[in-house]
Amino acid sequence: MRFTKMQGVGNHFVVVAEEDTHFASLPELSLNLCARATGAGADGLLVIGPGEGEYAFTFRMFNPDGTEDMCGNGLRCACLWSYRREPSRWNIGDPFTVWTKEGARLCRLVSVEADTQGAIVEVDMGRPKFAPLDIPCLAPSGTEKVLGHILDVNGQSYPINCVNTGSAHTILFRNAAPEEETFLRDSPLIENHPFFPERTTVLWAWPMGPNHLGIRIWERGAGETWGCGTGACAVAVLAIEKGVVQSGPVVVESRGGRLDIAWPERDAMRMTGPAEAVFEGTVL
Repeated sequence: MRFTKMQGVGNHFVVVAEEDTHFASLPELSLNLCARATGAGADGLLVIGPGEGEYAFTFRMFNPDGTEDMCGNGLRCACLWSYRREPSRWNIGDPFTVWTKEGARLCRLVSVEADTQGAIVEVDMGRPKFAPLDIPCLAPSGTEKVLGHILDVNGQSYPINCVNTGSAHTILFRNAAPEEETFLRDSPLIENHPFFPERTTVLWAWPMGPNHLGIRIWERGAGETWGCGTGACAVAVLAIEKGVVQSGPVVVESRGGRLDIAWPERDAMRMTGPAEAVFEGTVL
C-alpha cells in the first residue's frame, strides 16, 4: 500500500487512499502506521475516499490510538494530497466541498507551490459548539457555556474553558507559556479527567501580541503535538468569547507554525494555513 507523509504546522500524518485500505480495519491500520518506533510515525492516519455528487472527496482521520476524530490540519493536507494526485481536477482559488466526520466542509486552495510539495489552504471549520453535552463534559445542570469552570487537578485549581470545534477542546488561558513540568504532568491528567467522559484535548494559551496567541498542545489520543487545527480554532473562538482578543481574525502560533483563524459574525470558523508533502513510501 502506498502512503504519503504530510504535515501542517508540525502536525504530521500518514495519508492513504481509501481504495487501498479494504484489507484492514482502519483503527488497527492507524495503530500500526502511526507507531513511531515500528511504523511510519505520525500524529494520525488520514483516509481519503472518492468524491460523490457535490463532494470533491471524503475525509476521515484516526488518532494513533485508533479512535476516529476530526482534524483541521489533516483536512488541509488532504486537500493538497488530492490536488497532487489529480491536478487537472482543481482550479486554484475555487472553492470545493469535502465530506467529513462533522459533515460538509467548504475548502479552497489559496496557492500551490510550483513543485506541488506545499500549499496554503483555507478550510471551513463549521460552527463551534459550546453546550456541555456537545463537548461532552459533566458541567453542572443549567450550564450553557463552560467558561472559567474550576477543575481540580493534582492539587491545583485550573479555570478551564471548553468548546467542540469538531473535537473536544479545553483551553487554559495564562499570562505566559506553562512550565515544562506542569505541562507534561497535568495535561494528561486533564485529558483523562472524569469531567470529560470522552477525554479532551488540552491547550495552554498565552498572549504574544494583539490578536496573537501562543499555544502548547496535548492532543487527545496522541499526546503532545506541534499543531492542532481544531485546537487553534477553539483557542481563537474562546479568546473572542472571553474578550482575551478583539473580534478577529486571530493568529494562533504553536511549535509548528502559525494559523490564521477567522470567526465572522460568530458563525462558521475559517482556518488558513500551510500543508506540505514530506515523502512517499510503501507499507510492506
